Amino acid sequence: MGRSLRAFALTLVLVRCGGDSASPPVGFINLTQHSTAALWVIWTAAQHDLVQKIDLNPLQQTEQQAAPVFLPGDPRALQTQPHQLQVVAEPDVSSSALLAATGIDRPNPTGMIACPQPCNVQYSTAYSFYAPPVTKYAASWEFEGNNFNSILEYEFQNQILFALGYDMRWR
Repeated sequence: MGRSLRAFALTLVLVRCGGDSASPPVGFINLTQHSTAALWVIWTAAQHDLVQKIDLNPLQQTEQQAAPVFLPGDPRALQTQPHQLQVVAEPDVSSSALLAATGIDRPNPTGMIACPQPCNVQYSTAYSFYAPPVTKYAASWEFEGNNFNSILEYEFQNQILFALGYDMRWR
């Protein structure tokens, strides 16, 4: 093999091996009691919902009685994939801690977890961070019928919208 052909072959191998190292592999870091296949079903549902319609301010509607901000669906959602998205349960905040912090009296398990800054709320059923990508939810929701799917679908929508560059202030 000639010198230039060997150099070309070596360059091709190096480019192919290193070409994808800038972005993490597609998929989940699944720390739930559900299968990764189940997480993919929920992710796909989130994608399809966002193709139909986007609600940019559900928290603002709830917290400040603001008018809804609905946008047309975004077909790019179908192409957006999770990149090593960590999905993990977090122990519920105790009833006494929730009552002391908010005045809300709920029995244990409360179904709520502390939502650290920059969250718009102090406690929530779930929340997401985007760098690194993490979605946490209250552990008591793990097997509460279809609520687990609904909670994660909303958070997966948030991950997708963030990846697409939407304003996440009121999501």
